[in-house]
Amino acid sequence: MMRKNGNIEPSVGNPRKQNTTQILDAAEKVFAVHGLSGTRIDDIAKACALPKANVLYYFNTKETLYQATLERFLADWLGDANIHLSVNMNPREGLQSYIQAKMLFSRQRPEASRLFMHELLAGGEQIQSFLRETLKPHVEDLAVIFAAWHKKGLIKKIDPFHFMFMLWAMTQSYADMQVQFAAVLGQKRLTKRDFEIGTETIMQLVASICIDVEERS
Repeated sequence: MMRKNGNIEPSVGNPRKQNTTQILDAAEKVFAVHGLSGTRIDDIAKACALPKANVLYYFNTKETLYQATLERFLADWLGDANIHLSVNMNPREGLQSYIQAKMLFSRQRPEASRLFMHELLAGGEQIQSFLRETLKPHVEDLAVIFAAWHKKGLIKKIDPFHFMFMLWAMTQSYADMQVQFAAVLGQKRLTKRDFEIGTETIMQLVASICIDVEERS
């Protein structure tokens, strides 16, 4: 904080953080449309309204920026599970919160989801270490949670790995296949209400593995 005329004034924000966020936000959108090979640094500089030299100051190559963009998305994407899924949480409530978070992500950051899909369809070369060293252990930890829920009689027996595959497919499709879904609904784009209906529908399917108190008695 700084003092001005005896009054406390808020300190100026971190320019580096502001610039890198601005660059990464723009890169997320541009890479999602054109992929790594079809994107130029000039395109990203134009999208974020910063000089090309500024972009290269923070990310010295296009590949470095692409990797940073993916890493930011993946960190945000994985964070939902740590918040909403745990051994001590009610499965129905936890899964509903998790699905809501994933659908909100698809609605608010569809470009990030499409960028991830582009990378996977291209073979996932840039995220192999993430898939092996981060995502795999992450799902293995979730499998422990599902096993504990089943042992407590809270959910039916189900393969946690394939369950998560299906859950990701359902929630991410609202970003990756949004144009197709909107066309089938006779709309230009999906609305907030469409995402709410999608969330409710997915939860109806997911709830089938949950065991209520009445069923256990």
